[in-house]
Amino acid sequence: MKRLTAITRPFTAAAGAPVRPAKAALNYLAVCVAVIAVVWASLAAAGISLNFDFVAQYRVRIWDGFCMTVGISAASLVLSLVLGVLVAAGQGARFLPLRYLCDFYVKIIRGTPLIVQVYFFYYIIGTAWGIDNRVLAGIIILSLFSGAYIAEIVRGSLLSLDAGQMEAARAVGFTRAQTLRYVVAPQLVARTLPALTGQVASIIKDSSLLSVIAVIELTQTMREITATNYNFFGGFLLLGALYLVLTLPIMAVSRHFEKRLDYAH
Repeated sequence: MKRLTAITRPFTAAAGAPVRPAKAALNYLAVCVAVIAVVWASLAAAGISLNFDFVAQYRVRIWDGFCMTVGISAASLVLSLVLGVLVAAGQGARFLPLRYLCDFYVKIIRGTPLIVQVYFFYYIIGTAWGIDNRVLAGIIILSLFSGAYIAEIVRGSLLSLDAGQMEAARAVGFTRAQTLRYVVAPQLVARTLPALTGQVASIIKDSSLLSVIAVIELTQTMREITATNYNFFGGFLLLGALYLVLTLPIMAVSRHFEKRLDYAH
């Protein structure tokens, strides 16, 4: 038993206990090797050989698609943050039509698939209002979609604030503006940052659906390339890797904020 424990010690830890960086790196490496081995064996069993020679030939187009994805995601993030905060505030408004409009918007957006919204807003709403720029339409669609989720994140964070702190702030003579600045805003930022950071990764991944309206972002670029060279497996494996390049650092930042928030508590 002691010998077995000594052998498995690098790969075990108490539930919830912190893991040393070297030990975490070793286990991540072991997991990555195992996953790569399974994928490689699956490709071999299916008789599929990977070829990435096309990358050099289409590097400019791939880079342009990559930059388009980053630009669309960044613009959508800014607009969705503004929209989400406004909607979260509107859900608590005294004017009931505004409150119910915000609530209706959140329910509709969160209750329907993004691909349905892409088709509806671009081909119906966009056509009716003369929005024929596909990139602009894509940014608006992504912002509307993500804004509903951000509104719920902000609303939940607001509801979690202790009302006693507001009363204490008024008791010491803080104005409403000072209460928002020194009491509400710091806590709201701390509580929403992990979820908002994770939402950034979702925006990047969701931008791939804009390919259905021919926005030349990363996914549409790869679809056009693979339609030319028929290298579907190599192309879409590279596509997944490029999305990971964008999302993994963001998820690491989100995990960092979560740990800091837990430590603060």
